[in-house]
Amino acid sequence: MSNIQHLARNALGRLLLVDLQGRTHENVTPVRAHPLSAPDEGIALVGEDGHELAWVDHLDQLPEALRTLLREEFANREMMPTVQRLLNVSTFSTPSEWTVETDRGETAFILKSEEDIRRLGEGRLLIASSHGIHFMVPDRFALDRHSRKLLERFL
Repeated sequence: MSNIQHLARNALGRLLLVDLQGRTHENVTPVRAHPLSAPDEGIALVGEDGHELAWVDHLDQLPEALRTLLREEFANREMMPTVQRLLNVSTFSTPSEWTVETDRGETAFILKSEEDIRRLGEGRLLIASSHGIHFMVPDRFALDRHSRKLLERFL
C-alpha cells in the first residue's frame, strides 16, 4: 500500500486520496496496469493531471474496505460484459450478428471479422464488437455445448 494514508469517496462520489504526507488529492482514478492478463496486479492511482499518486502491487495487499472501493470504481468505469452463453449467430462468415447472454443481460452485436476474437490464454477470449464494446469469455471450455459449437466456427 504505497503512499496511501486514506482513500474514500467525496460528496460527489469521486475518489479522494490522502497520501502519507497528508496531501489531499481529489478526483483520483484507479488504472490497471494489466487489465486483461492480471487485473488485480499493478494498480496506479492517478491524479487529475495524469500523474501517478500511488501504486498498489496487488489488490489483495489492501484492507477489505479499500479493495471493495476500488472494485466498485472499476465496475463503474469498465464496460466489459462477460459472455455466459451464445444464443445465435446469423452466419458463419463475417460480418455476422451474434446474440449472446451476458452477466448484464441478453444483447446482440456485430462481429466484423475473426480477428476481433483475441485469445488471451487459459481458454479466455476477448471479443470486440463493431461498436468497440469488448466482451469477455472467461473460459470458452466451460461454455455449454451449443455455445462452444458456435464459437469454434470462428476460432
